Amino acid sequence: MTSSRIISSDSHVVEPPNLWTDRMDAKFGDGIPHLERDDPYDQWICEGRSVSTLGAFTSAGKRFSKPDTIQLEGSFAEVPPGGYDPDAHIKDLAIDGVDADVLYPSVGLGLFGISNTSLCRGILSAYNDWLAEFCSAHPKLLKGIAAILLEDDIPAGIAEMKRAADKGLSGAMISVYPGQGYFYDEPMYDPFWAAAQELNMPLSLHVGTGRMGRAQLVEDGRVVQTGADRSNSDHWVRMSLSHLVLGGVFERFPELKVINVEHELSWMLYWLRRMDLTYVERTTQATYRFSSDMLPSDFVRRNVYHAFQEDAIGIQHRDMIGVTQLLWASDYPHAEATFPESQRILSEILEGVPQDEQDLIVGGNCARIYGFDSNGS
Repeated sequence: MTSSRIISSDSHVVEPPNLWTDRMDAKFGDGIPHLERDDPYDQWICEGRSVSTLGAFTSAGKRFSKPDTIQLEGSFAEVPPGGYDPDAHIKDLAIDGVDADVLYPSVGLGLFGISNTSLCRGILSAYNDWLAEFCSAHPKLLKGIAAILLEDDIPAGIAEMKRAADKGLSGAMISVYPGQGYFYDEPMYDPFWAAAQELNMPLSLHVGTGRMGRAQLVEDGRVVQTGADRSNSDHWVRMSLSHLVLGGVFERFPELKVINVEHELSWMLYWLRRMDLTYVERTTQATYRFSSDMLPSDFVRRNVYHAFQEDAIGIQHRDMIGVTQLLWASDYPHAEATFPESQRILSEILEGVPQDEQDLIVGGNCARIYGFDSNGS
């Protein structure tokens, strides 16, 4: 593509079968996630029910080489070793022409939906320990994002975030949309925003991590995402970001960084203008009034960053979103990943973009936010 340093702001590990069975207290019983090998596919089991299969995590590259073989099920034997072995992960980065990665979970994304908050905290804490060990093998190239539950106990969330920072993790992921009846503009969350700002920990809102109560399609005890869910996944991040902006969170915490992860970009063109119009024209609905003449879109361009994969339309309108806020991502090793065609895809979607802006989008912004060494080591 270019001589730019390329960093994926959203890649993934694939949790090994023994991650939670080796690390969680036996008191959690059948709540401990474990992989059961079954016909026709392996299943992750938690609280006696299937919570995930492995197909989407085993299919890196198949969308280009064998699109007809992409599957929704699969076995752990099909997971690319780079998903769970840091040395193999670095080798796959080299194949794709990517210099470094920011890492999120795979199975762990959906485990945010576990209603038992004590169990959910135990699961996420064990994952954070494992992820810190994974990244420690190549600390200058792999930056891990801790998974944090806030519902019901903000001090516990703060304590886990501080513990994760002490372990070397570089950011924290909270639910893309909190539990039913909770909104991120509520005063109870302010101590957490303050702690994140003080620790300089960017906070991620990743697709698929919602705790909202809603109707769900269930087959054989397993939650199934519909096409409507998939097509409108940005709804939940739009709601949370709108609460953060219109509730004055970014005014109270001007150094807070929030990352909108894996929702692409184009929808923001409408959303930004809609928020501004609502703030100006609907003062009985947008009741929080900023102390300055800033508009909602100004806070988004200052405090919110956006991890995207292939949104050429969003790139065409990058000035409206903010070039300094854009973070390219490969999503390795998931089925929709750009691996191993990232170089080609970047060349296509960045055609005509000035080199200095390309440098920011493909790695410079990410390096600044997460503290990757400027010398590329």
